[in-house]
Amino acid sequence: ALFDHIMGKGGSSASASAQGDGAASKWKSYKAKPVVDLAPRDDFFWDESDEPHATRRKEIMTAHPEVKKLFGHEWRSKYICLFLLVIPQIWLSWATQELSWPAYLCVAYVFGATITQALFLAIHELAHNLFFKEPKHNRYFAMVANWPIGIPYCVPFRGYHLEHHKWQGVDGIDTDIPSRLEGRMICGPVSKTIWACCQILTYALRPMFIKAQDLTSAHLANWASQIAFDVLVFYLWGYKPLLYFVLCIFLAGGLHPCAGHFISEHYVFPHLDATQETYSYYGVLNWLTWNVGYHNEHHDFCNVPWSRLPALKKLAPEYYDNLAVCDSWIGVIWDYIMRDEIGPYNRVKRKLPESLKEDAETIAALTRAKVE
Repeated sequence: ALFDHIMGKGGSSASASAQGDGAASKWKSYKAKPVVDLAPRDDFFWDESDEPHATRRKEIMTAHPEVKKLFGHEWRSKYICLFLLVIPQIWLSWATQELSWPAYLCVAYVFGATITQALFLAIHELAHNLFFKEPKHNRYFAMVANWPIGIPYCVPFRGYHLEHHKWQGVDGIDTDIPSRLEGRMICGPVSKTIWACCQILTYALRPMFIKAQDLTSAHLANWASQIAFDVLVFYLWGYKPLLYFVLCIFLAGGLHPCAGHFISEHYVFPHLDATQETYSYYGVLNWLTWNVGYHNEHHDFCNVPWSRLPALKKLAPEYYDNLAVCDSWIGVIWDYIMRDEIGPYNRVKRKLPESLKEDAETIAALTRAKVE
């Protein structure tokens, strides 16, 4: 059933489905923005309405109360992560040391970067408590999944990511949104290519410049765990495995097919008939990325694990089948670089009402505190 869901959508990098009516048509019109200009943008898409996922979640809960059966952790995830990602990546860091440069780079790109991207997204699942029933067990295992990445990041990622869900598009809180500096500087094929090659840097560093997190015991534990692992690897095998981990980070977050999800998830594609701020992708690369392509479904119900997201889409087709979708992560990277009308400003932003600013800062602080 999963294979049937994630196969069979081909064509250009993004398209709009024409299936369904009723709720689906409503959601297509609800999501549509009055944008037809295909010129380069000089500002974000500013939206005065609430982010759509909370509204759609309430409607689906009312129309399909059985959706609750999909909630909860996926018990198989920890075994998949440990035996198919963590251990193989550690082994590859040792096994590649004596390879020639062409073979080394090939293995690092094809296998290492793909595994690293899957580790990023395993940590994403863990941030939502979807590996274990107990939240603290997800925190601990996230540090294990972090080991073959080489740099401690699972704890700060969780805090920023939960804010992204709670305050999608809100100016100054959602650090997934590019900065204005990026919008001004990244405006042509050359600069966009450079950005695409190094987007993992902006993805990792941008939040710290926009709103730094307070240092907590969880951050310290993440650092201590990672340093201990790195020191052990260095003691056993030298520095080359550590360089391999870092190289895989850059390859995984650069011009790699699986890195297309960074762009496809929330960039607005104005060349489509219907534009929206979250796109799903149902292609075969979901097999390698914990179904992160089911992104509308994930944002609607972030307590549904990767393995049940196709079932969620099947349960409520009237809400999903009429939304525009991304058909190719490779194609979306190409479109981002080559199409003038797509760039860092192609994101939906919302101004936080003055009356909610104090509450937002409090809730954001509580969200960050949950990394404990």
